[in-house]
Amino acid sequence: MDEIGALKKRIFTAFKLSGFAIRSDPCLFLANELLSFDPEEREKWITLITENIQTQKLNSINVEQHHIETAINDINRVGLDSGETVFSLINAFDVPRFEYCKQRKKFVPYTGTTEFLPTAEKKTKYLKDRYTLLFQKTIRHELFSPAIECTTAKFKKFKLYTVETLLSTSKVTEAVVLGLLTQLTEGKFYIEDPTGAVPLDLSNARYHSGFFCEGCFVLAEGKYQDGVLQVAGLGFPPPEPAQSSRAFFGTQNSWGGDSKNLLKYSQRLLEIERANTEATIVFLSDVRLDNPLVMEKLKLLFLGYDDCPPIAIVLMGPFAKPDNNLYKLKQLFQDLGELANTCDRLKKQTDLILVPAAEDPAAPNILPRAPIPEALVGGLKQKWPRTKLATNPCRLQYCTQQIAICRADLVTKLCRNTYHFPDVEHLEDHFARTLICQGHLAPVSPIVLPIFWDYDSAMSLYPLPDLVVIGDPSQPFCTTQHECTILNTGSFIKSKFSFKVYVPSTKSVEDSEIPDDMEA
Repeated sequence: MDEIGALKKRIFTAFKLSGFAIRSDPCLFLANELLSFDPEEREKWITLITENIQTQKLNSINVEQHHIETAINDINRVGLDSGETVFSLINAFDVPRFEYCKQRKKFVPYTGTTEFLPTAEKKTKYLKDRYTLLFQKTIRHELFSPAIECTTAKFKKFKLYTVETLLSTSKVTEAVVLGLLTQLTEGKFYIEDPTGAVPLDLSNARYHSGFFCEGCFVLAEGKYQDGVLQVAGLGFPPPEPAQSSRAFFGTQNSWGGDSKNLLKYSQRLLEIERANTEATIVFLSDVRLDNPLVMEKLKLLFLGYDDCPPIAIVLMGPFAKPDNNLYKLKQLFQDLGELANTCDRLKKQTDLILVPAAEDPAAPNILPRAPIPEALVGGLKQKWPRTKLATNPCRLQYCTQQIAICRADLVTKLCRNTYHFPDVEHLEDHFARTLICQGHLAPVSPIVLPIFWDYDSAMSLYPLPDLVVIGDPSQPFCTTQHECTILNTGSFIKSKFSFKVYVPSTKSVEDSEIPDDMEA
Protein backbone atom coordinates (compact mmCIF):
# COMPACT_ATOMS: atom_id res chain seq x y z
CA MET A 1 0.00 0.00 0.00
CA ASP A 2 1.36 3.48 -0.86
CA GLU A 3 2.06 6.08 1.84
CA ILE A 4 -1.07 8.16 1.22
CA GLY A 5 -3.25 5.04 1.34
CA ALA A 6 -1.73 3.88 4.63
CA LEU A 7 -2.22 7.35 6.10
CA LYS A 8 -5.87 7.44 5.03
CA LYS A 9 -6.43 4.05 6.70
CA ARG A 10 -4.87 5.36 9.92
CA ILE A 11 -7.14 8.43 9.84
CA PHE A 12 -10.25 6.28 9.25
CA THR A 13 -9.31 4.12 12.25
CA ALA A 14 -8.57 7.08 14.54
CA PHE A 15 -11.86 8.80 13.75
CA LYS A 16 -13.81 5.56 14.14
CA LEU A 17 -12.30 4.98 17.60
CA SER A 18 -13.31 8.54 18.52
CA GLY A 19 -16.90 7.88 17.49
CA PHE A 20 -16.84 9.67 14.13
CA ALA A 21 -17.23 8.71 10.48
CA ILE A 22 -15.18 10.43 7.78
CA ARG A 23 -15.80 10.27 4.04
CA SER A 24 -13.10 9.78 1.43
CA ASP A 25 -12.72 13.44 0.35
CA PRO A 26 -12.16 15.00 3.79
CA CYS A 27 -9.95 12.03 4.69
CA LEU A 28 -7.80 12.67 1.61
CA PHE A 29 -7.65 16.37 2.49
CA LEU A 30 -6.33 15.59 5.98
CA ALA A 31 -3.91 12.97 4.63
CA ASN A 32 -2.42 15.54 2.25
CA GLU A 33 -2.11 18.03 5.12
CA LEU A 34 -0.21 15.47 7.23
CA LEU A 35 1.85 13.89 4.47
CA SER A 36 4.91 16.12 4.95
CA PHE A 37 5.12 15.32 8.71
CA ASP A 38 7.16 12.48 10.13
CA PRO A 39 5.20 9.50 11.61
CA GLU A 40 5.36 10.73 15.22
CA GLU A 41 4.12 14.20 14.28
CA ARG A 42 1.28 12.68 12.25
CA GLU A 43 0.04 10.70 15.26
CA LYS A 44 0.23 13.81 17.42
CA TRP A 45 -1.78 15.88 14.94
CA ILE A 46 -4.40 13.16 14.41
CA THR A 47 -4.93 13.00 18.18
CA LEU A 48 -5.17 16.79 18.52
CA ILE A 49 -7.60 17.06 15.60
CA THR A 50 -9.95 14.34 16.86
CA GLU A 51 -9.93 15.90 20.34
CA ASN A 52 -10.76 19.31 18.89
CA ILE A 53 -13.60 17.94 16.74
CA GLN A 54 -15.11 16.39 19.88
CA THR A 55 -15.44 19.92 21.29
CA GLN A 56 -17.16 21.25 18.14
CA LYS A 57 -20.53 19.64 19.00
CA LEU A 58 -21.31 18.24 15.54
CA ASN A 59 -24.93 17.58 14.59
CA SER A 60 -24.00 14.09 13.35
CA ILE A 61 -21.09 11.67 13.48
CA ASN A 62 -19.99 12.63 9.96
CA VAL A 63 -16.86 14.80 9.83
CA GLU A 64 -16.58 17.20 6.89
CA GLN A 65 -13.60 19.12 5.56
CA HIS A 66 -14.62 22.41 7.22
CA HIS A 67 -14.62 20.66 10.61
CA ILE A 68 -11.02 19.57 9.99
CA GLU A 69 -10.01 23.05 8.83
CA THR A 70 -11.55 24.58 11.97
CA ALA A 71 -9.64 22.10 14.14
CA ILE A 72 -6.32 22.85 12.43
CA ASN A 73 -6.87 26.60 12.77
CA ASP A 74 -7.78 26.26 16.44
CA ILE A 75 -4.67 24.19 17.16
CA ASN A 76 -2.46 26.74 15.39
CA ARG A 77 -4.02 29.55 17.42
CA VAL A 78 -3.22 28.10 20.86
CA GLY A 79 -2.41 31.03 23.18
CA LEU A 80 -4.23 33.58 21.01
CA ASP A 81 -7.66 35.12 21.44
CA SER A 82 -10.58 34.05 19.27
CA GLY A 83 -10.10 35.33 15.73
CA GLU A 84 -6.41 36.11 16.18
CA THR A 85 -4.21 34.47 13.56
CA VAL A 86 -0.48 34.75 12.96
CA PHE A 87 -0.94 34.75 9.18
CA SER A 88 -4.01 35.00 6.99
CA LEU A 89 -4.99 35.77 3.40
CA ILE A 90 -7.91 38.16 2.90
CA ASN A 91 -9.51 38.17 -0.52
CA ALA A 92 -10.87 41.42 -1.95
CA PHE A 93 -14.49 40.30 -1.81
CA ASP A 94 -14.13 39.67 1.94
CA VAL A 95 -12.73 43.11 2.80
CA PRO A 96 -15.06 44.87 5.26
CA ARG A 97 -16.75 47.99 3.96
CA PHE A 98 -17.15 51.20 5.97
CA GLU A 99 -18.88 54.54 5.46
CA TYR A 100 -18.06 57.89 7.00
CA CYS A 101 -20.83 59.16 9.27
CA LYS A 102 -20.78 62.97 9.24
CA GLN A 103 -22.92 63.22 12.38
CA ARG A 104 -20.70 60.93 14.49
CA LYS A 105 -17.50 61.94 12.64
CA LYS A 106 -16.29 58.35 12.44
CA PHE A 107 -16.40 55.35 10.13
CA VAL A 108 -19.22 52.85 10.64
CA PRO A 109 -19.85 49.47 8.95
CA TYR A 110 -21.75 49.64 5.65
CA THR A 111 -25.24 48.16 6.06
CA GLY A 112 -26.33 48.04 2.41
CA THR A 113 -25.92 45.23 -0.11
CA THR A 114 -22.88 44.78 -2.35
CA GLU A 115 -23.37 43.57 -5.93
CA PHE A 116 -21.24 42.83 -8.97
CA LEU A 117 -23.86 44.33 -11.31
CA PRO A 118 -25.41 47.19 -9.33
CA THR A 119 -27.67 49.99 -10.47
CA ALA A 120 -26.26 53.11 -12.14
CA GLU A 121 -26.55 55.01 -8.84
CA LYS A 122 -23.60 53.04 -7.52
CA LYS A 123 -21.33 54.53 -10.18
CA THR A 124 -21.66 57.96 -8.63
CA LYS A 125 -21.79 56.62 -5.07
CA TYR A 126 -18.34 55.06 -5.10
CA LEU A 127 -16.82 58.35 -6.28
CA LYS A 128 -18.76 60.29 -3.64
CA ASP A 129 -17.57 57.85 -0.98
CA ARG A 130 -13.98 58.27 -2.13
CA TYR A 131 -14.40 62.06 -2.08
CA THR A 132 -15.91 61.98 1.43
CA LEU A 133 -13.01 59.88 2.71
CA LEU A 134 -10.45 62.33 1.32
CA PHE A 135 -12.42 65.40 2.37
CA GLN A 136 -12.71 64.36 6.02
CA LYS A 137 -8.96 63.84 6.37
CA THR A 138 -8.14 67.01 4.39
CA ILE A 139 -10.36 69.28 6.46
CA ARG A 140 -8.64 68.01 9.63
CA HIS A 141 -5.18 68.82 8.31
CA GLU A 142 -3.39 71.70 10.00
CA LEU A 143 -3.40 73.70 6.75
CA PHE A 144 -7.20 73.70 6.60
CA SER A 145 -8.33 73.39 10.22
CA PRO A 146 -9.93 76.56 11.64
CA ALA A 147 -7.33 79.19 12.31
CA ILE A 148 -6.46 79.98 15.92
CA GLU A 149 -5.61 83.54 16.83
CA CYS A 150 -1.88 83.34 17.38
CA THR A 151 0.88 85.79 16.64
CA THR A 152 3.43 82.96 16.24
CA ALA A 153 1.68 81.05 13.44
CA LYS A 154 4.28 79.17 11.41
CA PHE A 155 2.25 78.77 8.24
CA LYS A 156 -0.68 80.22 6.41
CA LYS A 157 -4.14 78.71 6.86
CA PHE A 158 -6.31 77.99 3.80
CA LYS A 159 -10.06 77.89 3.38
CA LEU A 160 -11.38 74.86 1.51
CA TYR A 161 -14.08 75.82 -1.00
CA THR A 162 -16.69 73.64 -2.66
CA VAL A 163 -17.49 74.07 -6.35
CA GLU A 164 -20.98 75.24 -5.43
CA THR A 165 -19.51 78.09 -3.37
CA LEU A 166 -17.32 79.20 -6.28
CA LEU A 167 -20.21 79.12 -8.74
CA SER A 168 -22.29 81.31 -6.42
CA THR A 169 -19.70 84.12 -6.53
CA SER A 170 -18.15 86.13 -9.32
CA LYS A 171 -14.58 86.27 -8.01
CA VAL A 172 -12.40 84.59 -5.37
CA THR A 173 -8.77 85.66 -5.19
CA GLU A 174 -7.51 82.71 -3.10
CA ALA A 175 -9.52 79.56 -3.68
CA VAL A 176 -8.57 75.97 -2.78
CA VAL A 177 -10.86 73.22 -4.05
CA LEU A 178 -10.79 69.47 -3.48
CA GLY A 179 -12.30 67.48 -6.33
CA LEU A 180 -12.00 64.93 -9.10
CA LEU A 181 -9.74 65.85 -12.02
CA THR A 182 -11.81 65.03 -15.10
CA GLN A 183 -12.43 65.95 -18.75
CA LEU A 184 -16.13 66.69 -19.17
CA THR A 185 -15.40 67.92 -22.70
CA GLU A 186 -12.59 66.72 -24.97
CA GLY A 187 -9.29 68.39 -24.10
CA LYS A 188 -10.77 70.53 -21.30
CA PHE A 189 -10.06 69.71 -17.66
CA TYR A 190 -12.55 70.33 -14.86
CA ILE A 191 -12.51 69.86 -11.12
CA GLU A 192 -15.65 68.14 -9.90
CA ASP A 193 -17.10 67.50 -6.44
CA PRO A 194 -20.60 66.40 -5.31
CA THR A 195 -21.85 70.00 -5.65
CA GLY A 196 -20.81 70.63 -9.26
CA ALA A 197 -17.93 71.14 -11.68
CA VAL A 198 -15.83 74.13 -12.69
CA PRO A 199 -13.38 74.42 -15.65
CA LEU A 200 -9.65 74.73 -14.96
CA ASP A 201 -6.99 76.88 -16.58
CA LEU A 202 -3.77 74.88 -16.09
CA SER A 203 -1.54 76.98 -18.35
CA ASN A 204 0.35 78.58 -15.42
CA ALA A 205 -0.04 75.78 -12.87
CA ARG A 206 2.81 74.67 -10.63
CA TYR A 207 2.64 70.93 -9.99
CA HIS A 208 3.47 69.27 -6.70
CA SER A 209 4.91 65.74 -6.47
CA GLY A 210 2.93 62.88 -8.01
CA PHE A 211 1.13 61.72 -11.15
CA PHE A 212 -1.85 63.91 -12.04
CA CYS A 213 -4.15 61.65 -14.03
CA GLU A 214 -7.76 62.01 -15.02
CA GLY A 215 -9.69 60.17 -12.33
CA CYS A 216 -7.58 61.18 -9.34
CA PHE A 217 -8.60 63.69 -6.66
CA VAL A 218 -6.60 66.92 -6.47
CA LEU A 219 -6.32 70.12 -4.51
CA ALA A 220 -6.45 73.05 -6.93
CA GLU A 221 -5.27 76.41 -5.63
CA GLY A 222 -5.76 79.59 -7.61
CA LYS A 223 -7.95 82.50 -8.57
CA TYR A 224 -11.58 82.04 -9.58
CA GLN A 225 -12.80 84.59 -12.10
CA ASP A 226 -15.22 84.64 -15.04
CA GLY A 227 -16.38 81.10 -14.33
CA VAL A 228 -12.87 79.59 -14.57
CA LEU A 229 -10.45 78.52 -11.84
CA GLN A 230 -7.04 79.80 -12.90
CA VAL A 231 -4.81 77.26 -11.17
CA ALA A 232 -1.57 78.46 -9.61
CA GLY A 233 -0.79 75.20 -7.81
CA LEU A 234 -2.02 71.63 -8.24
CA GLY A 235 -1.41 69.05 -5.54
CA PHE A 236 -2.90 66.03 -3.80
CA PRO A 237 -4.94 65.72 -0.61
CA PRO A 238 -2.48 65.66 2.29
CA PRO A 239 -1.40 62.21 3.56
CA GLU A 240 -2.41 61.08 7.02
CA PRO A 241 -0.49 58.70 9.32
CA ALA A 242 -2.20 55.35 9.75
CA GLN A 243 -2.35 55.79 13.51
CA SER A 244 -4.37 59.00 13.12
CA SER A 245 -6.70 57.41 10.56
CA ARG A 246 -7.38 54.33 12.71
CA ALA A 247 -8.66 56.56 15.51
CA PHE A 248 -11.80 57.20 13.44
CA PHE A 249 -12.53 53.46 13.15
CA GLY A 250 -12.10 52.65 16.84
CA THR A 251 -11.15 49.02 17.46
CA GLN A 252 -13.31 47.75 14.57
CA ASN A 253 -11.54 45.43 12.15
CA SER A 254 -11.22 47.65 9.09
CA TRP A 255 -8.60 45.41 7.44
CA GLY A 256 -10.41 42.07 7.21
CA GLY A 257 -10.09 38.56 8.60
CA ASP A 258 -11.85 36.54 11.28
CA SER A 259 -11.16 38.82 14.22
CA LYS A 260 -13.82 41.33 15.30
CA ASN A 261 -11.15 43.70 16.55
CA LEU A 262 -8.24 45.13 14.58
CA LEU A 263 -5.20 42.89 15.10
CA LYS A 264 -2.96 45.96 14.95
CA TYR A 265 -3.63 46.35 18.67
CA SER A 266 -2.87 42.73 19.67
CA GLN A 267 0.02 42.60 22.16
CA ARG A 268 0.39 38.81 21.82
CA LEU A 269 0.81 39.04 18.06
CA LEU A 270 3.23 41.93 18.46
CA GLU A 271 5.40 39.77 20.73
CA ILE A 272 5.33 36.91 18.21
CA GLU A 273 6.21 39.32 15.40
CA ARG A 274 9.22 40.74 17.24
CA ALA A 275 10.44 37.36 18.43
CA ASN A 276 10.29 35.67 15.01
CA THR A 277 13.22 37.52 13.45
CA GLU A 278 13.72 34.83 10.79
CA ALA A 279 10.21 35.21 9.32
CA THR A 280 10.10 36.37 5.70
CA ILE A 281 7.59 36.74 2.87
CA VAL A 282 8.78 36.29 -0.73
CA PHE A 283 7.24 38.18 -3.67
CA LEU A 284 7.62 37.37 -7.39
CA SER A 285 5.70 38.80 -10.32
CA ASP A 286 5.38 37.94 -14.01
CA VAL A 287 5.96 34.25 -13.22
CA ARG A 288 5.44 32.62 -16.63
CA LEU A 289 5.24 28.90 -16.04
CA ASP A 290 5.26 28.15 -19.77
CA ASN A 291 8.88 29.32 -19.91
CA PRO A 292 11.24 26.37 -19.14
CA LEU A 293 13.89 28.71 -17.74
CA VAL A 294 11.39 30.18 -15.27
CA MET A 295 10.48 26.69 -14.06
CA GLU A 296 14.16 25.88 -13.64
CA LYS A 297 14.71 29.01 -11.56
CA LEU A 298 11.61 28.34 -9.45
CA LYS A 299 12.95 24.89 -8.62
CA LEU A 300 16.19 26.48 -7.42
CA LEU A 301 14.13 28.96 -5.38
CA PHE A 302 12.14 26.18 -3.67
CA LEU A 303 15.27 24.14 -2.96
CA GLY A 304 17.04 27.18 -1.55
CA TYR A 305 14.20 27.98 0.84
CA ASP A 306 13.66 24.42 2.03
CA ASP A 307 16.23 24.91 4.80
CA CYS A 308 14.66 28.19 6.00
CA PRO A 309 11.00 28.20 4.87
CA PRO A 310 9.39 31.64 4.62
CA ILE A 311 5.88 32.38 5.90
CA ALA A 312 4.62 32.60 2.33
CA ILE A 313 5.77 32.70 -1.27
CA VAL A 314 3.54 35.00 -3.33
CA LEU A 315 3.55 34.29 -7.08
CA MET A 316 1.86 36.85 -9.30
CA GLY A 317 0.86 36.22 -12.90
CA PRO A 318 0.52 36.14 -15.77
CA PHE A 319 1.30 32.45 -15.43
CA ALA A 320 1.26 31.70 -19.16
CA LYS A 321 0.74 33.35 -22.52
CA PRO A 322 -2.91 34.01 -23.38
CA ASP A 323 -2.75 31.62 -26.36
CA ASN A 324 -2.17 28.62 -24.03
CA ASN A 325 -5.32 26.55 -23.55
CA LEU A 326 -6.72 25.68 -20.11
CA TYR A 327 -5.51 22.08 -20.26
CA LYS A 328 -1.97 23.30 -20.83
CA LEU A 329 -2.22 25.74 -17.91
CA LYS A 330 -3.59 23.01 -15.64
CA GLN A 331 -0.57 20.86 -16.49
CA LEU A 332 1.78 23.78 -15.82
CA PHE A 333 0.37 24.24 -12.31
CA GLN A 334 0.79 20.52 -11.68
CA ASP A 335 4.39 20.78 -12.88
CA LEU A 336 4.87 23.69 -10.46
CA GLY A 337 3.90 21.41 -7.58
CA GLU A 338 6.31 18.73 -8.74
CA LEU A 339 9.19 21.23 -8.55
CA ALA A 340 8.89 21.09 -4.75
CA ASN A 341 8.68 17.28 -4.51
CA THR A 342 11.77 17.03 -2.30
CA CYS A 343 11.06 20.22 -0.32
CA ASP A 344 9.17 18.67 2.59
CA ARG A 345 9.84 21.47 5.09
CA LEU A 346 8.81 24.13 2.59
CA LYS A 347 5.49 22.45 1.76
CA LYS A 348 4.81 21.89 5.45
CA GLN A 349 5.53 25.43 6.69
CA THR A 350 5.01 27.81 3.75
CA ASP A 351 1.85 29.06 2.09
CA LEU A 352 2.04 29.28 -1.71
CA ILE A 353 -0.20 32.18 -2.77
CA LEU A 354 -1.22 32.68 -6.41
CA VAL A 355 -2.34 36.17 -7.49
CA PRO A 356 -3.74 36.33 -11.04
CA ALA A 357 -2.95 38.98 -13.65
CA ALA A 358 -5.33 40.42 -16.24
CA GLU A 359 -4.22 37.85 -18.85
CA ASP A 360 -4.94 34.83 -16.65
CA PRO A 361 -8.21 32.86 -16.97
CA ALA A 362 -11.06 32.98 -16.33
CA ALA A 363 -12.36 36.38 -15.23
CA PRO A 364 -12.93 39.74 -16.96
CA ASN A 365 -10.24 42.40 -16.89
CA ILE A 366 -11.95 44.27 -14.06
CA LEU A 367 -10.64 44.79 -10.52
CA PRO A 368 -11.09 43.23 -8.05
CA ARG A 369 -10.43 40.08 -10.07
CA ALA A 370 -11.54 36.60 -9.05
CA PRO A 371 -8.88 33.98 -8.17
CA ILE A 372 -7.48 31.34 -10.52
CA PRO A 373 -10.23 28.67 -10.89
CA GLU A 374 -9.93 25.73 -8.49
CA ALA A 375 -10.25 23.30 -11.41
CA LEU A 376 -6.88 24.45 -12.78
CA VAL A 377 -4.85 23.96 -9.61
CA GLY A 378 -6.10 20.60 -8.32
CA GLY A 379 -2.82 18.88 -9.19
CA LEU A 380 -0.80 21.66 -7.54
CA LYS A 381 -2.84 21.46 -4.33
CA GLN A 382 -2.27 17.72 -4.11
CA LYS A 383 1.47 18.31 -4.28
CA TRP A 384 1.44 21.47 -2.13
CA PRO A 385 -1.65 21.42 0.14
CA ARG A 386 -0.94 24.89 1.53
CA THR A 387 -1.57 26.49 -1.86
CA LYS A 388 -3.99 29.44 -1.59
CA LEU A 389 -5.81 31.17 -4.43
CA ALA A 390 -6.02 34.93 -4.03
CA THR A 391 -8.04 37.65 -5.67
CA ASN A 392 -6.33 40.61 -7.32
CA PRO A 393 -5.88 42.73 -5.29
CA CYS A 394 -5.71 40.87 -1.98
CA ARG A 395 -4.52 41.50 1.55
CA LEU A 396 -2.23 39.67 3.96
CA GLN A 397 -2.21 39.91 7.73
CA TYR A 398 0.99 38.79 9.47
CA CYS A 399 0.70 39.29 13.23
CA THR A 400 0.05 43.05 13.55
CA GLN A 401 1.26 43.95 10.06
CA GLN A 402 -1.00 44.73 7.11
CA ILE A 403 0.13 44.03 3.54
CA ALA A 404 -1.77 44.96 0.36
CA ILE A 405 -0.93 43.20 -2.92
CA CYS A 406 -1.98 44.23 -6.42
CA ARG A 407 -0.86 42.73 -9.74
CA ALA A 408 -1.42 45.49 -12.26
CA ASP A 409 0.72 47.68 -14.51
CA LEU A 410 0.09 50.64 -12.21
CA VAL A 411 3.42 52.41 -12.71
CA THR A 412 3.06 52.10 -16.48
CA LYS A 413 -0.54 53.32 -16.48
CA LEU A 414 0.20 56.33 -14.29
CA CYS A 415 3.17 57.32 -16.46
CA ARG A 416 1.12 57.01 -19.65
CA ASN A 417 -1.91 58.91 -18.40
CA THR A 418 -0.45 61.70 -16.29
CA TYR A 419 -1.17 65.25 -17.46
CA HIS A 420 2.20 66.43 -16.13
CA PHE A 421 5.20 64.08 -16.12
CA PRO A 422 7.31 64.44 -12.96
CA ASP A 423 11.05 64.22 -12.35
CA VAL A 424 12.25 60.90 -13.80
CA GLU A 425 15.08 60.52 -11.26
CA HIS A 426 12.62 60.12 -8.39
CA LEU A 427 9.84 58.27 -10.19
CA GLU A 428 9.30 55.81 -7.33
CA ASP A 429 8.73 58.68 -4.87
CA HIS A 430 6.12 60.26 -7.14
CA PHE A 431 4.38 56.90 -7.53
CA ALA A 432 4.38 56.25 -3.78
CA ARG A 433 3.07 59.73 -3.03
CA THR A 434 0.24 59.28 -5.53
CA LEU A 435 -0.99 56.04 -3.93
CA ILE A 436 -0.56 57.28 -0.36
CA CYS A 437 -2.26 60.64 -0.88
CA GLN A 438 -5.11 59.15 -2.93
CA GLY A 439 -5.52 56.29 -0.44
CA HIS A 440 -6.38 53.99 -3.32
CA LEU A 441 -4.82 51.37 -5.59
CA ALA A 442 -6.45 52.68 -8.79
CA PRO A 443 -6.28 56.52 -8.83
CA VAL A 444 -7.03 56.71 -12.56
CA SER A 445 -10.03 56.85 -14.84
CA PRO A 446 -12.09 53.61 -14.95
CA ILE A 447 -11.48 53.62 -18.71
CA VAL A 448 -7.78 53.06 -17.97
CA LEU A 449 -8.31 50.57 -15.12
CA PRO A 450 -11.89 49.25 -14.86
CA ILE A 451 -13.21 48.38 -11.39
CA PHE A 452 -16.41 46.94 -9.99
CA TRP A 453 -18.18 50.03 -8.63
CA ASP A 454 -19.57 48.31 -5.57
CA TYR A 455 -16.21 46.79 -4.62
CA ASP A 456 -14.20 50.01 -4.89
CA SER A 457 -13.60 49.93 -1.12
CA ALA A 458 -11.56 46.72 -1.59
CA MET A 459 -9.00 48.87 -3.43
CA SER A 460 -8.71 51.33 -0.54
CA LEU A 461 -5.41 52.10 1.18
CA TYR A 462 -7.02 53.98 4.08
CA PRO A 463 -5.83 53.69 6.79
CA LEU A 464 -2.40 53.16 5.29
CA PRO A 465 -1.07 49.57 5.56
CA ASP A 466 2.50 48.71 6.50
CA LEU A 467 3.39 47.45 3.02
CA VAL A 468 1.92 47.85 -0.47
CA VAL A 469 3.25 45.36 -3.04
CA ILE A 470 2.73 46.21 -6.70
CA GLY A 471 3.47 43.68 -9.43
CA ASP A 472 4.41 45.97 -12.32
CA PRO A 473 6.88 44.71 -14.98
CA SER A 474 8.73 48.04 -14.97
CA GLN A 475 11.93 48.69 -13.01
CA PRO A 476 11.69 47.30 -9.45
CA PHE A 477 11.95 49.75 -6.55
CA CYS A 478 11.20 50.20 -2.88
CA THR A 479 10.47 53.43 -1.02
CA THR A 480 8.92 54.37 2.31
CA GLN A 481 6.74 57.39 3.01
CA HIS A 482 4.65 58.15 6.10
CA GLU A 483 5.57 54.75 7.62
CA CYS A 484 4.14 52.94 4.58
CA THR A 485 6.49 50.99 2.31
CA ILE A 486 5.64 50.92 -1.40
CA LEU A 487 7.30 48.02 -3.19
CA ASN A 488 7.35 47.19 -6.89
CA THR A 489 8.58 43.66 -7.56
CA GLY A 490 9.42 44.18 -11.22
CA SER A 491 9.28 41.27 -13.66
CA PHE A 492 10.81 37.97 -12.51
CA ILE A 493 11.64 36.96 -16.05
CA LYS A 494 12.90 40.38 -17.25
CA SER A 495 14.99 41.32 -14.21
CA LYS A 496 17.48 38.42 -14.33
CA PHE A 497 15.23 36.38 -12.00
CA SER A 498 15.32 38.80 -9.12
CA PHE A 499 12.64 38.96 -6.45
CA LYS A 500 11.81 40.79 -3.23
CA VAL A 501 11.90 39.48 0.33
CA TYR A 502 10.04 41.26 3.13
CA VAL A 503 11.25 40.88 6.73
CA PRO A 504 8.32 41.78 9.03
CA SER A 505 10.35 41.98 12.26
CA THR A 506 12.37 44.91 10.89
CA LYS A 507 9.88 46.09 8.23
CA SER A 508 12.70 45.93 5.70
CA VAL A 509 12.84 44.75 2.08
CA GLU A 510 15.74 42.72 0.72
CA ASP A 511 16.67 42.34 -2.94
CA SER A 512 17.36 38.75 -3.98
CA GLU A 513 18.36 37.06 -7.20
CA ILE A 514 18.80 33.48 -8.38
CA PRO A 515 22.33 33.32 -9.82
CA ASP A 516 23.11 31.55 -13.07
CA ASP A 517 25.79 29.35 -11.52
CA MET A 518 23.51 27.92 -8.81
CA GLU A 519 23.10 24.17 -9.09
CA ALA A 520 19.92 22.25 -8.44
